[in-house]
Amino acid sequence: MIEPTTLARPYARAAFEHARSSGELASWQAALSELAAISTQPKVAEALRDPNQTAGQRAATLAALAGEDSSEAVGNLLAIMSDNDRLSLLPEVAAIFEQLKQAIESTVTVHVTTAYPLTQAEEEALSESMHSKLDRSITLTSETDPSLLGGALIRADDLVIDGSVRGRLNKLAGTLTQ
Repeated sequence: MIEPTTLARPYARAAFEHARSSGELASWQAALSELAAISTQPKVAEALRDPNQTAGQRAATLAALAGEDSSEAVGNLLAIMSDNDRLSLLPEVAAIFEQLKQAIESTVTVHVTTAYPLTQAEEEALSESMHSKLDRSITLTSETDPSLLGGALIRADDLVIDGSVRGRLNKLAGTLTQ
């Protein structure tokens, strides 16, 4: 079976190229993020899978839920995705679009998971450290997960740094069982 990301990539790239050539990257990113959030709502997802609806009706429903903020070009993307029964890929399309936008703007989102909440000073130090490591502007997001026991798990695009106590214990257990 083909991965959803693989199916979503052509739509995201086409949307990105159009948005870039028309100078509308920010508005497209906002529209795609909103559409992705709307499409994942249980009742909306159910309506988008309704076999009694035509592809045009599904696209129109989604566009209507998004409101008047979406452009004609966004509506065209929805129509094409609906014709190909790909509206369920909107979250992946939005994520890939954001990655493409960040790559061109030389920014990266760094997601940090820690056992305890980070202080402002720790966030600033981590942001500065990741900026020097990746040589890109950093947008830092963080969350807590007490199961890590201590340390941190850092994700930036395809880079994963597992400095958590849980990760180290798992690695030690794997080494001991070999």
